[in-house]
Amino acid sequence: MTNESNGAGNAHMDEECFGDAFEELPEASQMDLKTAIEECCMALSLFLNNKFSEALDCLRPRAKMSMYHALGYSSILVMQAGMTFEHDDIQTAMEALRESLQTCQRFRKKSTVIETISNLVGYRQGPENLTEEELHADICYAETLMQKAALSFVEDESMISFLKAGIKIRTSYLIYKECQHLLDTSRDLAANDTFNHFQGGINMGIGSFNLMLSLLPSRILRLLEFIGFSGNREVGLVQLRQGAASQSLRSVLCALTLLMYNTYVSVILGTGECNLLEAEALLQPYLEKFPNGCIILFYVARIGVLKGNFEMAQAKFLQCIGVQQEWRQVHHLCYWELMWIHCFQQQWMEAYRYADLLSKESKWSQAIYVFQKAAILSMLPEEEVQKTGEDVTELFRQVNSLRLRMAGKSIPTEKFAARKARRYCSPSPVKLVIPALEMMYVWNGFIVVGKRAELTESLLVTIEKAEKELRKDPSPTEYYADDQCLVQLLKGLCLKYLGRHLQAELCFTQVISSEKTIKYDHYLVPFSLYELGLLYKLQGDIPRAILFMENAKQNYKHYSMESRLHFRIHAAVNSVTNSPVIAK
Repeated sequence: MTNESNGAGNAHMDEECFGDAFEELPEASQMDLKTAIEECCMALSLFLNNKFSEALDCLRPRAKMSMYHALGYSSILVMQAGMTFEHDDIQTAMEALRESLQTCQRFRKKSTVIETISNLVGYRQGPENLTEEELHADICYAETLMQKAALSFVEDESMISFLKAGIKIRTSYLIYKECQHLLDTSRDLAANDTFNHFQGGINMGIGSFNLMLSLLPSRILRLLEFIGFSGNREVGLVQLRQGAASQSLRSVLCALTLLMYNTYVSVILGTGECNLLEAEALLQPYLEKFPNGCIILFYVARIGVLKGNFEMAQAKFLQCIGVQQEWRQVHHLCYWELMWIHCFQQQWMEAYRYADLLSKESKWSQAIYVFQKAAILSMLPEEEVQKTGEDVTELFRQVNSLRLRMAGKSIPTEKFAARKARRYCSPSPVKLVIPALEMMYVWNGFIVVGKRAELTESLLVTIEKAEKELRKDPSPTEYYADDQCLVQLLKGLCLKYLGRHLQAELCFTQVISSEKTIKYDHYLVPFSLYELGLLYKLQGDIPRAILFMENAKQNYKHYSMESRLHFRIHAAVNSVTNSPVIAK
């Protein structure tokens, strides 16, 4: 079904959703569905204009009488809790989600015993058996349930909570699948005044599920398929693109999901092959409507980073910080990005300033922030470190005690940082070698700095200097082989981005051949195999590329950042074989 079938009346309403007159709320003696959606469009406009409290004030009074007000109100609180990690914010968001589920449930169709049994044996209700409100209630309920499942990972780290969240996710997924079936099999739904908003909800739900699941390594996905999940990246992208292009309440949410995928997920969990043209096209209409919206400015700056335009990106992040003071957590996201911009340029004192701000203001991951601060200071001369008043050894010693747990599990990057920091816990600490550059690799930053040849050359000089210092060390420590291999891996990356492929290959091969001498950093060998595979892919030798990446995936276990590497291998192999997982 196409969006053209929605009717002229709907089109007019949708244009008004993001208009300039969103401060004037329509009067309604009864909160009908169309009015509820219009008010939520207005609240969303307020939100995108940095008026976060006003958006909540717009939604709060009717959150118990309207499913869309309930969903919008709880969604903003969930976003806030996810960025602050404050216990009170999490509790407030969880309570709003519980009330939102109750509100949505009141509008959902009440199933009889016979209908429940029919559903269990595979008989689906036709859309003629559901009212317009009941259709929307299902979508809102599924969306709220998914948010509650996600937030419960943060609220409670127990395994029981993890399993309960899994059940919620499955229920949400099945509701979306059922709604998609209704959409695919009925021609009558398009007659509804709010059809495009219903379709937009399905686009967002089905698209997000397919895209998220398609990122998972095949061994995990096979387990999920056993219990009914399926994922197809192309299906997910198509659904989200349709949702972003539609004039619906969720069009901006679909666009933001695609932006997150193109600017973060593809970098951290993928090969870094980002669709920046699509990202810029998605942003453009919102940049025109909300030129000072901090969320929009943030993504403009992030795209600048990925294009290697660090000067523009820095200016936009600073503008993003300056346009609003209500949500300080958005400032923290900017601090993180500004820290890396300065790291890419080896402006260590400026990078330290932002790492220090994060460690003092943000609750997201104190272990990472403190480790990052210590790692950056390690790149400075001793006299410069003394000016800061910091004790690098003491900072590294704090890392392990600052670790968080989610769903009963350690966060992989925090676990990695704690393992690296253990060197400083002995009476005779052994300094880490170029730790800030190692963390740059963990976050796939070499892909970004590789866009600038002069900065890559500068990093190579720093790495080769560390290589020389290691060689002339008169009394090598037990970490000597590990440090040598780390230096070779990072050196190989710089050489690859500078086009010196034969030398890069020699560096990666040296790490692989040194496998038996590595004592602690066992991750270096499988990651070097992966990087060698990417190098062969770059040279057009696809069979060899896949061979080396499959070797890394199949023959190495129980090393740091193993899951992250499996995500990257999965993305890399898919990109050369063009064989996404097919949805059932």
